[in-house]
Amino acid sequence: MLKAERHKYIMTRLFEDQKVVTTDLALALDLSEDTIRRDLNELDNKNLLEKVYGGAVQVTEKSANVFDIVITAEEEKEKIVAKALSLLHDGQVIIMSGGSTNLVFAKLIPSDLKATIYTYSLPIAMQLSQHPNIDLIFIGGKMQKNAMVTIGMDVIQVLSKIKADICFIGASSINVKQGLTEIGYEVSIVKKAMIESSDRVVSMFSSNKLNTKMPHVVCELSQLDTIVTNLDPEDSRLEEYRKSGVFVL
Repeated sequence: MLKAERHKYIMTRLFEDQKVVTTDLALALDLSEDTIRRDLNELDNKNLLEKVYGGAVQVTEKSANVFDIVITAEEEKEKIVAKALSLLHDGQVIIMSGGSTNLVFAKLIPSDLKATIYTYSLPIAMQLSQHPNIDLIFIGGKMQKNAMVTIGMDVIQVLSKIKADICFIGASSINVKQGLTEIGYEVSIVKKAMIESSDRVVSMFSSNKLNTKMPHVVCELSQLDTIVTNLDPEDSRLEEYRKSGVFVL
């Protein structure tokens, strides 16, 4: 992977998670921690992030409005979710995880769609609360403040009682061998429960998540029905995913 590609990946993760951890980046990119530290030093010198012990954090000040969330590469994510809108229809029971791509998806759900949506993401719940025809159920629990999602047994117990038609699950990392993986253990457990409660599983993500890995497995690739990216479905970078049997949209 070229340095520019590494830097783009690091900054994307930083914007989405508000922080990055050196060991997690090294694992995801299959590189040495020394290489990641050099990358973080370079980005710190450019004032693009603030290097701290064990990783880096954002340098931008927090907005006065905690719900004024900055979405990076929003136009690219709009192109991704536009493909997935075709999977929606009236009467569905839907589960949505957190993540900026799912937040863009929530913004673009047609106003005439009549469906029931469960989510443990506070930003997505806030967005869907403005939808005129969505029956919205926010799943409460312990709040993971950096991502503004709920986690823990309360969330898992609610999910275990849901029989959803489809779920839209965010991806921190994905590769053919490990499938979906997550940086945080608690989030990975919640996403497992989300998958088990759904008849169909759809994951939407940018192509920079392809062929990366995180410490905690969410599911094997075979458990995904559909993946949606910013790439053309016939792109060579998706060949191994197509061969695995997952539908590429």
